[in-house]
Amino acid sequence: MIDTTVFQNKTAVYYTLGCKLNFSETSTIGKILREAGVRTARKGEKADICVVNTCSVTEMADKKCRQAIHRLVKQHPGAFVVVTGCYAQLKPGDVAKIKGVDVVLGAEQKGDLLQYLGDLHKHEEGEAFTTTTKDIRSFSPSCSRGDRTRFFLKVQDGCDYFCSYCTIPFARGRSRNGTVASMVEQARQAAAEGGKEIVLTGVNIGDFGKTTGETFFDLVKALDQVEGIERYRISSIEPNLLTDEIIEFVSHSRRFMPHFHIPLQSGCDEVLKLMRRRYDTALFASKVKKIKEVMPDAFIGVDVIVGTRGETEEYFEQAYQFISGLDVTQLHVFSYSERPGTQALKIDYVVSPEEKHQRSQRLLTLSDEKTRAFYTRHIGQTMQVLMEKSKAGTPMHGFTANYIRVE
Repeated sequence: MIDTTVFQNKTAVYYTLGCKLNFSETSTIGKILREAGVRTARKGEKADICVVNTCSVTEMADKKCRQAIHRLVKQHPGAFVVVTGCYAQLKPGDVAKIKGVDVVLGAEQKGDLLQYLGDLHKHEEGEAFTTTTKDIRSFSPSCSRGDRTRFFLKVQDGCDYFCSYCTIPFARGRSRNGTVASMVEQARQAAAEGGKEIVLTGVNIGDFGKTTGETFFDLVKALDQVEGIERYRISSIEPNLLTDEIIEFVSHSRRFMPHFHIPLQSGCDEVLKLMRRRYDTALFASKVKKIKEVMPDAFIGVDVIVGTRGETEEYFEQAYQFISGLDVTQLHVFSYSERPGTQALKIDYVVSPEEKHQRSQRLLTLSDEKTRAFYTRHIGQTMQVLMEKSKAGTPMHGFTANYIRVE
């Protein structure tokens, strides 16, 4: 048994970097500490505990993590500092050496955070507790409140894909998930707490069901039956896992919104092969076409990486022309970042930072054109908007079903 008396009347601050999944997990960590008697520190108050949930998707993300840790150590002198997340899993030794850090928790340990806090006395040196990637097995559920009406439900964790540029499978472990029944129960709880919209999050959510013998489509159909939740959004789903039956179901569903986020990463087949992606441009184009056939007003966001090793000028031009011809709404553009231990480092052709920047700017301009055209098509329409909490003195805002922001 953990002695929770040491946590009574203690205060904590939380700092999250990276994806929606991290924010969801930080929320769950906060709930664990609250139930043990810890309250969130007020603005300007010195905290007893600092929790940093890190990201490691790029070299810049690693740098931001280190900066955040240094800043919190300085702002909260004497606080017990816990670091978890992807950077902590991948570089536990490096993180433990940062001055002021007490405990570093890997992917398998963060759900059991209380047992690593001891009596909250500072350590002379940081201690790291991690599990090797192949042994990460547990699925820690989390459903966090984003604002008054929106919740983020973690349905899946880990990834089995091992794309050549990516360290996420090493940081998060193999693909795993909770049961459909447990997800439905969490959605019901969110509805009971006043939630109106749930965003489904995970590392590779279309892979849901690997550990329970179920499918992502089973989950979608079950969640659609939960009373009280008015909207669901699918955060990001691989094109090869976005089946026609899911698309058809969303087109007829009252609760699943006409809003998709699909990672493309490159619009050139040769680069997709170098990336070890599991589809080609023809399959991607067919998914976009299918969505637009049954949901002409659907919002489609697309992830693209520029400047990966092997992306010659000719390959980038091919990618640009392909993306230009897609009926999508918005591009999320990332510059390739070299990650230690990835297979991409074996590819010879290297793109200069200047060229990466130039390619990013071209795609961002294209994205702006596509988004503006999408918004323009909807001017004058009457649509239902789910309003969100606004800061005092600012206009209320919210989103339409197909994710147009309205004030």
